Amino acid sequence: MKFVVVGAGAWGTAFALHLARAGQTVALVPRRAEQAKALATARENADYLPGVPLSAGLQVDANLSAALVGAEVVLLACPSQALRETGSRVRAALGTTKPHLIVSLAKGLELGTHLRPSQVIAEVLPGMTAASLTGPTNAAEVAHGLPAAMVLAAPAGTPALQEVQAAISGATLRVYTSDDLPGVEYGGSLKNIYAIAAGCCDGLKLGDNSRAALLTRALAEMVRVGVALGARAETFYGLSGFGDLVATCHGAWSRNRQFGYAIGEGRAVADLMSHRKTVVEGYKTTASFHGLCLERNIDAPILRETHAILFEGKVPAAAIKALMTRGLKRE
Repeated sequence: MKFVVVGAGAWGTAFALHLARAGQTVALVPRRAEQAKALATARENADYLPGVPLSAGLQVDANLSAALVGAEVVLLACPSQALRETGSRVRAALGTTKPHLIVSLAKGLELGTHLRPSQVIAEVLPGMTAASLTGPTNAAEVAHGLPAAMVLAAPAGTPALQEVQAAISGATLRVYTSDDLPGVEYGGSLKNIYAIAAGCCDGLKLGDNSRAALLTRALAEMVRVGVALGARAETFYGLSGFGDLVATCHGAWSRNRQFGYAIGEGRAVADLMSHRKTVVEGYKTTASFHGLCLERNIDAPILRETHAILFEGKVPAAAIKALMTRGLKRE
């Protein structure tokens, strides 16, 4: 199949490398022409995935319109807050091409609208089938071909879903399918918030007991929030929920966990957010989910305390105390 990956950060580049290794036709389209030139010349993404050569089978193209000709699957590898603009550029460049799927690789809710990635895609690319591909996948490990598993979610009855699943899957990446788009996308978004909280615990040097307790209650909260928003509970015990939660809260590579760790150590949120090259998805996603939970009257204490740390200046130790001294209840 012909795949086009729009966005050449670490994850977009890694996934394009995987597709090329799996024998698919794949074009990687960076946002900026100068980045495309640098990647095509050096055959390496030195800014976002240093030390990993771009295979000969991976085409780097600065021309989005040309790259999209005949595309069967388009993957949008951009931060969630850039998804609307990226989707709009794809719509303008598609011409007569109609891909089987437009797939989001983003993990977050859009600020203001609280829309999930597939909902944003549906708005900016009407008539296209929107899907989401997510799971516990570190970009560097996927780029190096280490074993991983993901879930591809699309509306029930999507005709090409199994064909795309087979094309993406291989010896180093096993892809499952789901028709619970809300559950898959909410799980992939919420885990970034809890990874910030887990990082705070680690930065405070609270130990393994506290992290285990946090992750257990975070999973319960994730299920409660997701079900209240229309998702299925069982989805959160899969790759996009529990799997991604474990990986992101434990992985030293996790930007969200690193961000929380620095806050736990005493760094100011504003200082950490200034002049960043890479995106901490959980930061703005916390703001979006907090607003959504307030609107829907959903109880989410870990999310609420994380929001207080990030946006209200609450000291992490005080947030932990607030969680520990809540009213007692049955599990």
